[in-house]
Amino acid sequence: MSLQDKKIILAVTGSIAAYKTPQLVRSLVKAGAEVKVLMTAAAADFVTPLSLATVSKHPVLASVSDGANWNNHVALGLWADAMIIAPCSANTLGKLANGLCDNIVCAVYLSARCPVFIAPAMDEDMWIHKSTQQNISKVRSYGNHIIPVAHGELASGLVGEGRMAEPEDIAGHIAAYLSEENKPLKGIKALVTAGPTYERIDPVRFISNFSTGKMGIAIAEALADKGAQVTLVLGPSHERTYHAGINTIAVESAQQMYTAAVAAFKDAQIAVLAAAVADYRPQEQATEKIKKKEQDLTLALTKTTDILAALGKIKKPEQTLIGFALETNNELEHATEKLKNKNADLIVLNSLKDEGAGFGHDTNKVTFVSLHNTVSLPLQSKAAVAVAIADQIIELRHAEKTA
Repeated sequence: MSLQDKKIILAVTGSIAAYKTPQLVRSLVKAGAEVKVLMTAAAADFVTPLSLATVSKHPVLASVSDGANWNNHVALGLWADAMIIAPCSANTLGKLANGLCDNIVCAVYLSARCPVFIAPAMDEDMWIHKSTQQNISKVRSYGNHIIPVAHGELASGLVGEGRMAEPEDIAGHIAAYLSEENKPLKGIKALVTAGPTYERIDPVRFISNFSTGKMGIAIAEALADKGAQVTLVLGPSHERTYHAGINTIAVESAQQMYTAAVAAFKDAQIAVLAAAVADYRPQEQATEKIKKKEQDLTLALTKTTDILAALGKIKKPEQTLIGFALETNNELEHATEKLKNKNADLIVLNSLKDEGAGFGHDTNKVTFVSLHNTVSLPLQSKAAVAVAIADQIIELRHAEKTA
């Protein structure tokens, strides 16, 4: 593990797991990093500033101002190669999720331009509470990295999830992320489509589906984490990403998504079409709101352009094309047919029959369908599925090079 010459901010908040942070600082320093420590007032109940200053060889900052000096949170945010908030209490997590700023940890977090890693620590009931999980989803959507909690004995005496990851694991996670070896897609351009499309009927009505864009955004972030320069073509969605490696192009209709995708695909080596594009659009779009007059209203629909098929026709040998299939019956048969007909390298199959999978969930259950094999993954978070898809793409590209 090497963090040679890396500049790291460690922010410590009020959790009993703070007693582990001197060991975390030691691990980071031993790996070659320069570490500056911040802490909230509540953190001092669990670990002393003196112990952290001793192992980091820098003064510990506990406030934006100590009365005589201003601790420049903006400069700190610009200085670091990475910021770690460990342990991150439920209270601090809520502040990060909602942009609250009443201490130096939150001030530096809001000023940071580097990757931010959050290692939560709390009792299991607090961890699984809906509000905590919503806050986790929020901070992850901002482009932050969540270091998974561990299962084990908690401060309450119970055994469950909520323990902060061990210091060595956190340090290893940071080292792996910052290592150039963890950027197998560096220099690669990727296209990802996500979200639904809206096909307007009149100025106030449209045809669409229940896609949220969560899966596509997670894929874009996973590819960017591995070094790719990602163009995300995002349909109408409330979801957002703020990852520095992602350029988002907002579109509304299937035709707009097609145009943007074709343009981006020309320079891309990877394309993942995760968007749920409408298959049909109204033949005519009314310029005024259609009034309710007759008992029945008949809409004439026409097919939209099949983006996966269109890209499959112009795909070059060095390009990797991934499609999605959401099925309700004969899933594997339909996915295999789609793989062959659309000239794709891989189809990611979803089934609406699987509980916790499909539209709107934070979890997904998928099957990878290629010409060579079929691999089914268990139900897991969409972020984890996205990493698996990115790893599968890397394997496909490696296999093509060595074939």
